Amino acid sequence: MDSKITLSFDAQIIEMAKEFAARNNTSVSRLTEFLLRKVCTGEYKDLESLPISDWVEQVAEGKAEYHTKPRSRKGTRDEFFDSRK
Repeated sequence: MDSKITLSFDAQIIEMAKEFAARNNTSVSRLTEFLLRKVCTGEYKDLESLPISDWVEQVAEGKAEYHTKPRSRKGTRDEFFDSRK
């Protein structure tokens, strides 16, 4: 059984939600229901325990650091030519 609820959001978020819902052939109501169902049926005790990708959390908390291995010029060249085969 569907029931009505009144929610207030920032106008820009509402427009973004409408666009997202339209691209996914759903309504903002169903999108909100889906998200709330995910949150409420999980075993989350508070907002801090909601699952967020590590990189999203890093970006939200500050500058993300990227670590790469140094490559030799020959190794980079060989990798390029191997990918062209």
